[in-house]
Amino acid sequence: MAARRVSSLLSRSFSTSSPFPFRSQGRNCYNASRVVRRFGISSAAEKIIRPSVQVSYTQLLIDGNFVDAASGKTFPTIDPRTGEVIADVAEGDAEDIDWAVKAARKAFDEGPWPKMTAYERSRIMLRFADLVEKHSEDLAALETWDNGKTYQQAKTAEIPMLARLFRYYAGWADKIHGLTVPADGNYHVQTLHEPIGVAGQINPWNFPLLMFAWKVGPALACGNTIVLKIAEQTPLTAFYAGKLFLEAGLPLGVLNIVSGFGPTAGASLLSHIDVDKLLLHCSFSSLAFTGSTDTGKVILGLAANSNLKPVTLELGGKSPFIVFEDANINKAVELAHFALFFNQGQCCCAGSRTYVHEKVYDEFVEKAKARALKRVVGDPFKKGIEQGPQIDSKQFEKVMRYIRSGVESNATLECGGHQIGNKGYFIQPTVFSNVKVTEKKKEAFQCCFIPSEFKIVDEVIRRANETRYGLAAGVFTKSLDTAKRVSRALKAGTVWVNCFDVFDAAIPFGGYKMSGNSREKAFYTGTALFEKRKKLSVEVELGKTIEFNR
Repeated sequence: MAARRVSSLLSRSFSTSSPFPFRSQGRNCYNASRVVRRFGISSAAEKIIRPSVQVSYTQLLIDGNFVDAASGKTFPTIDPRTGEVIADVAEGDAEDIDWAVKAARKAFDEGPWPKMTAYERSRIMLRFADLVEKHSEDLAALETWDNGKTYQQAKTAEIPMLARLFRYYAGWADKIHGLTVPADGNYHVQTLHEPIGVAGQINPWNFPLLMFAWKVGPALACGNTIVLKIAEQTPLTAFYAGKLFLEAGLPLGVLNIVSGFGPTAGASLLSHIDVDKLLLHCSFSSLAFTGSTDTGKVILGLAANSNLKPVTLELGGKSPFIVFEDANINKAVELAHFALFFNQGQCCCAGSRTYVHEKVYDEFVEKAKARALKRVVGDPFKKGIEQGPQIDSKQFEKVMRYIRSGVESNATLECGGHQIGNKGYFIQPTVFSNVKVTEKKKEAFQCCFIPSEFKIVDEVIRRANETRYGLAAGVFTKSLDTAKRVSRALKAGTVWVNCFDVFDAAIPFGGYKMSGNSREKAFYTGTALFEKRKKLSVEVELGKTIEFNR
């Protein structure tokens, strides 16, 4: 029954409808043709650049080989700029997951990887990082083509961080060790850290390569083998990375990559009896369900009913962005703009609940509107573009419905609210004001900037915490006392003060409440998520040498 329920939850789709037809009702009304020019719609409508990279890897990677799905099925991966097919990709299902798990189990039980010295494992990971840099242009192009994020973002930020994360975890490989424990009596007691076994992982579509590093890096550093189910929206870069790992010398069967859908491939991985650990961090249409707390509960049930495998979940957020009256308003507006619209608004920690002190609210809204009108939307391969398309038609329709609901509830549409062009999934950056508090509690990836005002500190703390999520938060103030008080009061795993989206390989990330149940990156991932701890006690006689027969 649980498997049927997860299938139902994952199969939900959004109805299609025509582009949103209303005009702005903001402080300074303007017509649609003026909006078209100011939002750079002409840029989005120009001829689309075809990237020069070749799509060479579209099959499942199982036991060191690229293979077709057992069923022979494929599915199209779509260019979000046009809605057209980039390539047909192998559609894995339960049979392929079972095949991949068997390969990973054999590689763990019989292969060289878990028995290899930590130093040798680190050398392979470092070679992979070198190859990432060598092939950075191809990886960035594939990421942009398949996902819609800007090429500049992929090439200058995400691909370098991919390499850095793997170098970081490679450095941890030979520095993880147990303890010698003092105990009463004539006993030598120590703890051993051992790889957990076969790690099942499900990745998102919003940051495919970065989340590949967050999941695969620490698992490999600790000596585990992996079955990775990738998002059906963005399969291309994971397969390319898998090819680079083979080139770096990763033994066969250590990393297995399966593309497919949640109700089939995803649910099979969750409930597989021979998977020892699950790590899930995905987006709306993938299987680890940013925002889908009901599905998260079903995941835990499937894992428990199979073999009690431990599960790490990141279930999204609805992050508050709080601007106090003494804040640098210009800086706060720019960072609030970035916090919401970064990655087309498709970010689990996006600052989607903006609270502004009543004394500076009107100024903030006017400047936020002006900044949104300047945002350049178009083909993400072109220079100067700040925002590409939404990931697919489902996400596009979800954002448009979100905008429509705001207008229907009498919120003030300051700017935006329309589709850009007639091809692909481009949406104008949208700013609302005068939005009721109850309208902003649902987690959503959105291109809608929705500031609301507050009067006193206690009020904004209460409102910021009035959600079942607790992934991240931003606080903007010149007062150290206010920053300390509010940061400690916010129920969020990460709090940024006078900054936002500050990430580093050594900084842990994870949420409170329904945003998840653990931490990723930094030392926490390797030791807490991908290792077992064993106690070894040996009775000794004082004054005698302990001998072990090998």
